[in-house]
Amino acid sequence: MVDSIAGILVAKTPSTAVVDLHGFRLQLYIAVPTYERLPEPGSPVELLAYLHVREDILALYGFHSLEQREMFRLLTSISGIGPRSAIGILSGTGVETFKERIIAGDVKALTVIPGIGPKTARRIIVELKEKFVADAEEILPVSPAVTAEQKTLVNDVIAALQALGYKRSQAVRAVQEVEQSGELSGNLEDLIKRTLSKL
Repeated sequence: MVDSIAGILVAKTPSTAVVDLHGFRLQLYIAVPTYERLPEPGSPVELLAYLHVREDILALYGFHSLEQREMFRLLTSISGIGPRSAIGILSGTGVETFKERIIAGDVKALTVIPGIGPKTARRIIVELKEKFVADAEEILPVSPAVTAEQKTLVNDVIAALQALGYKRSQAVRAVQEVEQSGELSGNLEDLIKRTLSKL
């Protein structure tokens, strides 16, 4: 498997990047968020990669982060979503925002993303929601000292912070810091204020 491509960036567009590996030039298909992070042509660059193999084609796809590549793999595992469609979806949204919409089961918000209609949105939610919810629960504070009541409070704090515009991952990290400092107590308002101070 091709894990990454490192070389000199020769050219870039919002959908492709050409990288020179000692005279051997490779074209990678990319999403817009990756394009926005690329340096100017002539600069060293490294992209995580995925090699898509079919009977009639070999295509390389490039990514700026592990999270983006993993989302690409998950999307292409869903019936009816090919690599080009997955790249198109990733061009229309950030990975964290996309996950949050799936966890919320928000079909309407997903259909705003180019390439996703109502049927595809529902299919994505059915296929991926359970996994993302399980992943999110795994990163909640799990200290033996955290009671069931505190866990409920933590979920309320995270939901409140997301409503304020913070990403779920940011909210979870902040709550973890509060828990580690032994300040996971008080009412919801106090805990929100305490957690905000960590952001």
